[in-house]
Amino acid sequence: MTRVILFGGHGKIAMLTEPLLTQRGHEVTAIIRNPDHADAVRVTGATPLVADVEALDEAALAELIAGHDAVVWSAGAGGGNPARTLSVDRDAAIRTMDAAARAGVQRYVMVSYFGSSKEHGIDSAHSFWTYAEAKAAADEHLRASSLDWTVLGPSSLTLEPSTGGIDVHAEASGHVSRETVARVIAAVLNDATTIHRTIRFNDGEVPIAEAIRA
Repeated sequence: MTRVILFGGHGKIAMLTEPLLTQRGHEVTAIIRNPDHADAVRVTGATPLVADVEALDEAALAELIAGHDAVVWSAGAGGGNPARTLSVDRDAAIRTMDAAARAGVQRYVMVSYFGSSKEHGIDSAHSFWTYAEAKAAADEHLRASSLDWTVLGPSSLTLEPSTGGIDVHAEASGHVSRETVARVIAAVLNDATTIHRTIRFNDGEVPIAEAIRA
């Protein structure tokens, strides 16, 4: 049994991930900002915990994370507000990494996106630029940390049912089901060969457990 703390616990991907983990016998703490979302989270088998990651400092986040075996970051500001994007997708994410190290919780899975890179190539005038910058900074901080990290880079997200397969060798972003992303999160948590790896993926034909294996 693994005790997982999942940030962004009411997001679309998180709500698909939580039942996968709880059905496998894991205990899941789902961090949510809005208490009105608690009942929906409980239905997945996860335990909701209301906390504002934007407001909590490293010490407070370490208290939340302590006692768990793994951290999954699937939170985000949702775009539209550059200041909040930096505050959540970069700054809060980085604080949870430092807090995990402080709490002695080594395993950390980051849900990023396919094109995340310091050389993302997005024009600074484009509305996506701030998000690209925030994610690149957070991912780089994680890779430079002492944590047992995995960075996941799913391509453009769809609401299609999962085929159960992915393509980890694609050179360009395509599409991937959110349900597939949830399955990949659950799979990498149980596969130590994914530690210290960045896995970018589209929908594909290779079964997830096989595709992610180093």
